[in-house]
Amino acid sequence: MTIRVDLNADMGESFGPWPMGNDAEVLKVVTSANVACGFHAGDPSVMAETIKVAQANGVGIGAHPGFPDLQGFGRRRMQMGREDLQNAIRYQFGAIRGMARALGAEVRHFKLHGALSNMCSEDEEMARACYEAALSVDPDVIIFVLASTAQEPAVKALGATYAGEIFADRAYNDDATLVDRSLPGAVIHDADRAAKRMVEMVKAGAIIAESGKVIPSRVDTICLHGDNETALQIARAVRAGLEAEGVKLAPVGA
Repeated sequence: MTIRVDLNADMGESFGPWPMGNDAEVLKVVTSANVACGFHAGDPSVMAETIKVAQANGVGIGAHPGFPDLQGFGRRRMQMGREDLQNAIRYQFGAIRGMARALGAEVRHFKLHGALSNMCSEDEEMARACYEAALSVDPDVIIFVLASTAQEPAVKALGATYAGEIFADRAYNDDATLVDRSLPGAVIHDADRAAKRMVEMVKAGAIIAESGKVIPSRVDTICLHGDNETALQIARAVRAGLEAEGVKLAPVGA
């Protein structure tokens, strides 16, 4: 049986004249784009341009909402009341849906960003609040969840369509959460290592933690970050490694 997987990357993170990442080249490699919605990164014009380039490359478009934290790039943990958090999600999701519609595109998936995602991977109730907000805007959206974390039972409880996600360039703890970025080795910069571990995890249908622990997981999509200097090399290496093993690459739900 042919294994099928999606390759996603966080896109549209530039702001005004300040560029972030190499979106045009990464969008030639991935099959799905998680587009920043303006709270942690991006702006309306960057959002529009990213959607256009994704469309031109046949890449699936997704919403990528985060905390209202431009200065911290959405990587700082914040405490928000449930209603405020849900409205922040609706605001961001609505913005990208409106922009996509104006450009003749469709927003197919939804993925939380940064610290918001990490907190939801530990807190099922918080994850459920975010997903309820997203589903109130679009009940048919595909929700990307950090596989085998608290995000998964939250989305299952809502009966939503979801995809299990693993990360090519991040190290894992034994509970399937990501190693904190402040710790040594949390971010992987070696393209060959990233490709090898993704082939191993996809074929095993599991997350493999830094300790060597194997955590059986849904592996529907792989995140390839677009905001570091080795992102393009890692994206190309992971794609080449998977294709060499006969893995089919396609957007989730396509």
